[in-house]
Amino acid sequence: MARTHHLSFYGSLLLSRLADQVLLFLVPLVVYQQTGSASWTGIAFFVETLTRFVAFPMCGVLSDRHPPMRLLRQSQALRALSCMAGLAAGFALEGQPALVALVLVSAACGVFTTQGVMAREVLLPHIFPGERFERVLAHAQIANQLGMVAGPVVAAAALAMWPWQGVLGCSALLFIVADAGLAWWQRQHTGDLPQGRNASGESWWVPLRIALQHIARLPGLKPLIALAAGVNLVVGVTQATAAAMVTGLLGQSDARYAQLQTAGAVVTVLVLAWVARVHWRGHALGVWSYTLLLVGGLMTAWAVHPLVYALGFLLVIGFDKMFSVYIRAGRQRIIPPQDFGKTSGVVVLLNNLTQPLAGLAVGVGAQGADARGVITVLVLGMALMGGAVVWRGRNNADHPRTG
Repeated sequence: MARTHHLSFYGSLLLSRLADQVLLFLVPLVVYQQTGSASWTGIAFFVETLTRFVAFPMCGVLSDRHPPMRLLRQSQALRALSCMAGLAAGFALEGQPALVALVLVSAACGVFTTQGVMAREVLLPHIFPGERFERVLAHAQIANQLGMVAGPVVAAAALAMWPWQGVLGCSALLFIVADAGLAWWQRQHTGDLPQGRNASGESWWVPLRIALQHIARLPGLKPLIALAAGVNLVVGVTQATAAAMVTGLLGQSDARYAQLQTAGAVVTVLVLAWVARVHWRGHALGVWSYTLLLVGGLMTAWAVHPLVYALGFLLVIGFDKMFSVYIRAGRQRIIPPQDFGKTSGVVVLLNNLTQPLAGLAVGVGAQGADARGVITVLVLGMALMGGAVVWRGRNNADHPRTG
């Protein structure tokens, strides 16, 4: 019974992530297939990611104030309802209105995914009280990665059999099954779960003001935000243009695009396993990952052969998670524990705002399926941001403040 109890929780996480990945694969591919334009895929990516990341601070506050299990289950139910609404709109509408409905569904699901992610972070320390927290985190991460690996494969197989509306229906079904697994786990769980705190008299701006004060005053936090923003320029433009570059400019099939997405998830797992085994000194983890991301970005920008593009894509996607480990470890050392949740929500927003901006840049600057010029500009932007952080750090070291 205990093993089944564990599997029902982790299985719910896996299915929820799988459904999210199906949507992340589906939207840019369908938009490009219907429009033949990388610009439109960039605009769709901008809308989806902007709503997803803007929601982080509010969802962080919600997770402090309300029972996280309720928020997690609501996020899955609302994503299922959004997919079913998109399914109905997709059959009722044609052409551009149908594509607009698909993008809006993706944006709504992004917000509800953020709600689920923040609720899960608050919930995880309490789900299996008898186990080490590191073990629970590892299993949750494995469930997430398995969903990411399987998502493109499931989406490509579904698209081969049904129109994109049918794939939306599959995502809705996955969210429903995920919620059923979570409901079964909740009925079997015997420990106490966090219920949130009564903050009815507290303004929404109080926790956000505390978070902003930490960002302004804590030494070392602003450089981490700037570096992460630079990385997300390249990650964002890679994700926004991959469908157009692979299936359009480089003339590969939808199946090849799905294989590349799956390979990216597999490489991510391998990179994370390597990071866990190697003892990194000082800032080596950040320097190596940032450098490899720059190299990968330049390869995707000027690849004339699918294999060169694929290698650059894998460097960007795989070493993004390596850099994420560096950034998260740095945040953990800097932010006071009692304010970690609210501050992290605002920091994640600031870190990731460059992703939708990258999508918007693609929408404005791409020419048909060719987004190489936009990719090059944003990769150089990442290089400049990293250089500015290094220069500022050395300047501060040469001229320390006295108090």
